[in-house]
Amino acid sequence: MTSLLGGVFVWLWERAKRTREVNRRAEFFGVRPGHTCLIVLGNKYDAPGAAHYRDVRGVVELSLLAGELGCKVAVESGDFRGGNGDRTEFCVGGPTGGANIRTGGHLAAHLPGVTIHPYDGTRPDSVAIEVGGEKYLFDRGNQEYALVAKFTPAESTSPVFLVSGQTSVANLAAIHFLRREYVHVAGRLSSLERFCVLIKVSGIGTYEYHRAELEREVSAAAFGQ
Repeated sequence: MTSLLGGVFVWLWERAKRTREVNRRAEFFGVRPGHTCLIVLGNKYDAPGAAHYRDVRGVVELSLLAGELGCKVAVESGDFRGGNGDRTEFCVGGPTGGANIRTGGHLAAHLPGVTIHPYDGTRPDSVAIEVGGEKYLFDRGNQEYALVAKFTPAESTSPVFLVSGQTSVANLAAIHFLRREYVHVAGRLSSLERFCVLIKVSGIGTYEYHRAELEREVSAAAFGQ
């Protein structure tokens, strides 16, 4: 009887531990178990040969995350219009060159302190992410950045989780990093309801998307507080 009760106690403790972990992760990403997650990618994600394999890998990582949290997944292109409603939206890809038009719209509507500089091979700030007057420069294949923000539009009941990287490498690196390190990142944030952070990716020539770290939280500057 003692062994049986001990086994039941261990099972209940492990179950409660898993439940707490799921709830913490769901809170960070703004996902509600049992609901649908909307993934919005670049405008040509569904055209033959147009989607980079890293973008596909990013969708796989987000789909795995949604599945682990008991959610279904719907995928739309960046020209998707309308609110996300009660679906948590993962909008992936920067607006540069019209890659993801919806990202540009989200930035303009909700993050007035953020500027994504256009591509210009003659300028040192080409594709730089500027937040609160500070520029995070683009060094292709060496050091890159991704802006990650979470906010809830006034017309929606679920949040948008925005990943705007300087390249597909930065997008994937941010997603991969946050899936593993969300507890660490959450502990550095002033709020889980609305935040904006920069993820730095370095050593890309050797480690590709695997070496990523939290650069800093920029919520106040990004949201114009």
